[in-house]
Amino acid sequence: MKFSRSLALLLGALLPLAAVETRLWEQSDQSDFEKGVLTKLSLSSDGRLSPAPVLREIHDASMTFLWAVARDSKGNVYAGGGSVGGSKSKLLQVDPNGQVKTLAEVDGMAIQAIALDRQDRVYAATSPDGKVYRIDPTAAAAAGAVQTFYDPKTKYIWSLAFANNGDLFVGTGEEGEIHRVTASGAGSVFYRTEEAHVRSLAMDPGGNLIAGTEPSGLILRVSPAGQGFVLYEAPKREVTALTVGRDGNIYASAAGNKAPATAPAAPAAPAAGRGGALQLQPAAAAGRGGLALPAALPAGGIPGGSEIYRIQPDGYARRVWNHAQDVVYALAIDAGGKVIFATGNQGGIYRLDDDRVSTRLLRVAPAQVTGLTIAPNGRIYAVTGNIGEIFSLGPEREPSGAIESDVLDAGAFTYWGRMTTLQKGAGGVALETRSGNISRPQKDWSPWAPVNAAGRITSPAARFLQYRATVTGTAELYDVAAAYEMKNVAPVVEAIEVTPANYRFPSPAGAPPANPLTLSLPALGNRPAGGRNSSDSSSTPQLTWSKGMIGARWSAGDENGDALLYKLEVRGDGETTWKLLRENIRERYYSWDSTSFADGKYYLRITASDAPSNPPDQALTGAREGDRFLIDNSAPEITGLAGTPVGAKIEVRFHARDARTVLDKAEYSVNGGEWKVVEPTTRLTDSEEHDYRFQVDRGPQAGETTIAVRVTDGNANEAVAKAVVK
Repeated sequence: MKFSRSLALLLGALLPLAAVETRLWEQSDQSDFEKGVLTKLSLSSDGRLSPAPVLREIHDASMTFLWAVARDSKGNVYAGGGSVGGSKSKLLQVDPNGQVKTLAEVDGMAIQAIALDRQDRVYAATSPDGKVYRIDPTAAAAAGAVQTFYDPKTKYIWSLAFANNGDLFVGTGEEGEIHRVTASGAGSVFYRTEEAHVRSLAMDPGGNLIAGTEPSGLILRVSPAGQGFVLYEAPKREVTALTVGRDGNIYASAAGNKAPATAPAAPAAPAAGRGGALQLQPAAAAGRGGLALPAALPAGGIPGGSEIYRIQPDGYARRVWNHAQDVVYALAIDAGGKVIFATGNQGGIYRLDDDRVSTRLLRVAPAQVTGLTIAPNGRIYAVTGNIGEIFSLGPEREPSGAIESDVLDAGAFTYWGRMTTLQKGAGGVALETRSGNISRPQKDWSPWAPVNAAGRITSPAARFLQYRATVTGTAELYDVAAAYEMKNVAPVVEAIEVTPANYRFPSPAGAPPANPLTLSLPALGNRPAGGRNSSDSSSTPQLTWSKGMIGARWSAGDENGDALLYKLEVRGDGETTWKLLRENIRERYYSWDSTSFADGKYYLRITASDAPSNPPDQALTGAREGDRFLIDNSAPEITGLAGTPVGAKIEVRFHARDARTVLDKAEYSVNGGEWKVVEPTTRLTDSEEHDYRFQVDRGPQAGETTIAVRVTDGNANEAVAKAVVK
């Protein structure tokens, strides 16, 4: 059925569309639904909406950010973070009953990473002072419960991971080293990456350490003996998170564009290491790795967005997710073996369903979800930045969720028809709509009204429509369609212009006649003096010289977008009946032979019809009468032409008059020589009649002199006369 709808839409795009036929507004893609407002709904990348996991706010930490979260074997959840400019970091504990307490405060602006050993002791790593603290939750109130476990003598610690034998691996910044620390707290450099930062760590089933770096975006495998091997160099700059599935697949997220290889190295910021402004600095609060702190993350994310890669046990790597703006902060594996990942800059928590499909489970109000841990029962714990909060998701789902769609602009006053959905699973989908005549829904729209039992929209006819779909139970909604039909509105002829005399438009059926004398007109409505702009400002064809021809062009529009036909009529000044010149004109211009009309003043009327796009009984017309124009094909009259010898000169006089048109110019020729322009006695040629007086040389030869004069009016009509002087 979904295929049939798509096919119908495709055919509608290919075939001529009658503007008042029934159309279909269909939403079935992720991009369609993302334009709306989702409440308690999950959205998959293949466009399926379903009730989201239940979201619970567990605790507002009153800190700028929480970066790390982990869970022990008893069900306690630990979260760590800090505040911009602070000198102390907090470690919070959430017990299985949801009770929250501050377990410890340690030196440093932020707890960046947390790990737990087999005794459920908590190890918290800080930056920018770069120390690992051990906290025993069972003795948190006793002296010595918080100990400095290891100091790698480096500024930044980004990641922690425990090996099967109980050794703790510590990923550091500035020198990009991995330290190995025994249970007694004795540690040393285990592996040097030749990168600035080791941003993320994980252990694979074979006991190998997996490390992600910055700025080259390397994903390394380091054997227990310390032998390193690059599994994959990501196209992105910084490997922000790692996790390993039960099947041995490695999942890595990376973010940020790499600097061009030829670019000079940027100078390091004050108190920063090799990573420059990518470090967490108390003064600048630049962020964790290449990611700015939540308070400073740009609204559009970081350049290049982020990607997720899967590296199979045999070493094959491929990209399985990407986003141009969102930044992946954390990865985890849920109880079903699916990858869960958390993002900023829109607070998203996603599930990777397969290599093609992901589902945005929900969004949380803080802009960044920075850490994840998952309980055996499937409950997801998430921590956020800006502000620092602790949330839990699921495993229960909301009983229902809703989407308020974006707004359909039908383009004109519109009647609404049936509304249908495609869905699967138990549960149901309830539909409501509202309509209005302004582009944004507000109090002046109609109220929400349910679609009736027959599936018909009950909202009043209007230009704009919005729907609300409520999805309940385990239903999945993946297609919403609304039928609508615009009210047919009469077309409007907006402007008429008579073109200059003696020029013609090309024939619609063929190319314009070959003629070197042509005329190009500006777009109708774009007058230098500031005329009214037309809805149809398309240029008209070039006109060519053709004596006696006259033309007209016009602009017209139809609110429904209908195809239009035009009828052109004319009547003379003082006449009452319109005479047909041409009908069924498809172009917005027409030329005709004006010599079949007597000289005089006339009017044009253009009638536009939307008949090509509507049934005969529903077609509408609109007409406009143009300004008065002149037809003048008569030549001027030359009188009183005479030449009088005056010494070596001949003084020539004549009078010229045109019945209807201002004279354009006068010229003379002596004995068949070239034509020369002569001015009237008033100097300016600005009237229908003028006197002319000028002198010419008699020439050296004796005998008679022939003087010819030629007068042209504004419509290119000419008169010629001659005088012979002896």
